[in-house]
Amino acid sequence: MRLIALLIQKNWTQKRLSDETGITQATISRFDRTSRHEIDHIFTIAYVLGIPVEKLFETRIIKDGEEER
Repeated sequence: MRLIALLIQKNWTQKRLSDETGITQATISRFDRTSRHEIDHIFTIAYVLGIPVEKLFETRIIKDGEEER
């Protein structure tokens, strides 16, 4: 699940997440659009939202012989 979906599910705004984490709202708004993240931001967001880190990213299992997309 991506960050924006998690915020909607929890009825949180980016502003609230920013206030709770100390991470700027601009950084939070870019989270789903970029693949480069500060490691401390990842863990802080996951901790504050009460979720495993993996839920912040879309993941897919690639089987042997299958090409990555």
